[in-house]
Amino acid sequence: MVSEKRDIRALSKEELRSFFESIGDKAFRGTQVYDWLWSKGIHSFDDMTNISKETRKHLDENFVINHIKVDHLQKSNDGTIKNAVKLHDDLVVESVLIPTKKRTTACVSSQVGCSLDCTFCATARLKRMRNLNPDEIYDQVVAIDKESRLYHNKPLSNIVFMGMGEPLMNYKNVLESIEKITSEDGLGMSPKRITVSTSGVPKMIKKLADDEVKFNLAVSLHSAIQEKREQIMPFAKSFTLPDLRESLEYWYSKTKRKITYEYIVWKDINDRWEDIEALVTFCKYVPCKVNIIEYNPIEDGHFQQASSTVIDDYIQALEHDRIPVTVRRSRGKDIDAACGQLANKQ
Repeated sequence: MVSEKRDIRALSKEELRSFFESIGDKAFRGTQVYDWLWSKGIHSFDDMTNISKETRKHLDENFVINHIKVDHLQKSNDGTIKNAVKLHDDLVVESVLIPTKKRTTACVSSQVGCSLDCTFCATARLKRMRNLNPDEIYDQVVAIDKESRLYHNKPLSNIVFMGMGEPLMNYKNVLESIEKITSEDGLGMSPKRITVSTSGVPKMIKKLADDEVKFNLAVSLHSAIQEKREQIMPFAKSFTLPDLRESLEYWYSKTKRKITYEYIVWKDINDRWEDIEALVTFCKYVPCKVNIIEYNPIEDGHFQQASSTVIDDYIQALEHDRIPVTVRRSRGKDIDAACGQLANKQ
């Protein structure tokens, strides 16, 4: 029976160094290979030009590099790019490059499908097939950085975990991918330029604080009234607003960093004055800012964008209490690349 090759990127630098020692080679060879895999992002052992052919052959006999492939690329009229990313097992996720005048942002996926059941989101209608590995998340960033340089003539500046999946339901792999992205042995990006967006898993938010992460945290809130939030996001029956509040207070006590609340306003769902008052009250518990997001339809007609008058009411109420608020206009709607639209449609 032929043994299955191991994914070499599942090994740490120390494990690679030990491997080379075990075959009678020098430990520093493992450091060289690690550099090729992560800093240089190669996809073939043949590309490791400072390593002998014999050693490369030995690597090829024992290991595989399970890299992603951008299977389909779509460009929006506004410059947004959506990638359909094929994984080594032929499953597909999507990632998005969002360009603005000042920055280019990678929106990356953390799961194939999603673990949660938000009723307004196309991704949530997909069955969760599996979690992404750290290298699969990392590869999305590398691919988008190349596209940013090619199509917009500047390197990637920011990363948001707002693609397919709930990042905190893939906690270990997400944190490992961020460690690689921020490491000098990897991409060397500042954690201050990375935002992990969660639908609100209190236990895992506390764990983030305990693990002393340095990246930013965003929470998809959408209602500060428990009953309404359960209608929009049914899993909120298990992860209640009081529990969420407690976890965010804990986060701030440990990190002293503001929360960003992502908030969509829908017609006849959360467009009343009571909804506005509830949000303002919730925002006073922990220093925060609010991103009001334009809704992107997903073809069922149940959810509709609220009127501009209601949006203005939200803004005025938040600003009255000195709560920072911005309105985020959607990008890439013409290619189903906007927030909540990622569903492997091409």
